[in-house]
Amino acid sequence: MPQTQNFERFVVTTSHKPKKSQVEIAKKLSKELGVEYVPRRELSDLLKKGEIDFYYVVEHGGRLVIRWKGGEFFFHPATAKVRMRNLNSGGEDYLIKSLKLEGNEVVLDTTLGLGAEAILIAHFLPKGKVIGIEKSPHVCRIVKWGIENYTSKTKWINEALKRITVLNADFREYIKSLPENSVDIVYCDPMFENPVYESNSINPIRPFASYDTLNKEDLQEMIKVAKKRVVLKSHMKDTLFKRLGITNYIGSKNSGVIYATIEKG
Repeated sequence: MPQTQNFERFVVTTSHKPKKSQVEIAKKLSKELGVEYVPRRELSDLLKKGEIDFYYVVEHGGRLVIRWKGGEFFFHPATAKVRMRNLNSGGEDYLIKSLKLEGNEVVLDTTLGLGAEAILIAHFLPKGKVIGIEKSPHVCRIVKWGIENYTSKTKWINEALKRITVLNADFREYIKSLPENSVDIVYCDPMFENPVYESNSINPIRPFASYDTLNKEDLQEMIKVAKKRVVLKSHMKDTLFKRLGITNYIGSKNSGVIYATIEKG
């Protein structure tokens, strides 16, 4: 399973021939991150010498990207579009089915990741919102930037993005800080124990992702802060539901992805 310790040294730069606004954004970001701003023409020397593991790029149009040897990571709501297209064509989405949304809830997404599921959830919350928690500072930075700055040609995505708040935090610490019944629904989607490498959308974040799993104490804390229910996501090959004593779930035999709903008694 990829770990983050080999991805610690980084800088901030821009795309080639940057505009003044790009340089200003990159310099501001470097100060926020506490790392060096490097003009793009000087980046190749750092890479050749092996002095950095990855780098942030402020591109034309304001898009923020992380790049490293052999990969890149940026925000894009592609899988949310695919899932909505499936729903609109009469298909079933097991996450949306499990959440049982009425449209005015506050949903706490404790494992935001790429944000695609948060976008899908937010679409069904015209009078509600999603609070997305992401432990990885780099994943959080890219996704938060995208959610706050991305403009889609698709109206429902732009509306959904406005209903998502992104926080960089450890979900365990964050949940313990919340009062009882403080959100309507808690959703948790930890990284699978058995990675699905065919999932091209997830692969780019693997070097930066948090691989924290869930235990019974965590689940009890989630149940405590939820007014309505807790929804968990796992894979059929994983041990998560077995460890938590969960036997009832729904999902797809083809993908192996399963969801469990724990109603607040």
